[in-house]
Amino acid sequence: MAAAALFAEGVRAVLGAWAALQVAVENGFGGTRGPEKAAWLATVLEDFFQHNAGLEPEEVEDFLAEVMDNEFDTVVEDGSLVQVSRQLVALFALAAQGDAAAVGAAVARLGRPSPPLRAAAAPPEDARSYEDVAEAMDCGPPQDPNAWTLVQRRRK
Repeated sequence: MAAAALFAEGVRAVLGAWAALQVAVENGFGGTRGPEKAAWLATVLEDFFQHNAGLEPEEVEDFLAEVMDNEFDTVVEDGSLVQVSRQLVALFALAAQGDAAAVGAAVARLGRPSPPLRAAAAPPEDARSYEDVAEAMDCGPPQDPNAWTLVQRRRK
């Protein structure tokens, strides 16, 4: 499988497991076309990585924060931007090396998306939690499972 296809699979899985994006879509923060915007975000992220060599997690974090604000009227304050950004950078590196097994293992560890995001992501049946993939990909300590995910609509 080509590196681009491997990375595309990883992006869809990461976005499908991202609670902040799911909450924004499910609650209509992106309008009635929220699920389409989530799918669009996957494509835009793929292009962002393909056209910007050597991206650092902070750059990806800034990009995601801007998209969430502009497209979903959402400010993500739960720390997940850091983890999602690190996961995407790690997946891109694995895909660029052509390591299909490692990308597949990382995707398998991601949680199952909610119904509105199933169009944007297709994780396997035996998917695991978001925290597991962060730990397995050495993206820092897993989030506290008892912590609340805080997603707010941007104030106008």
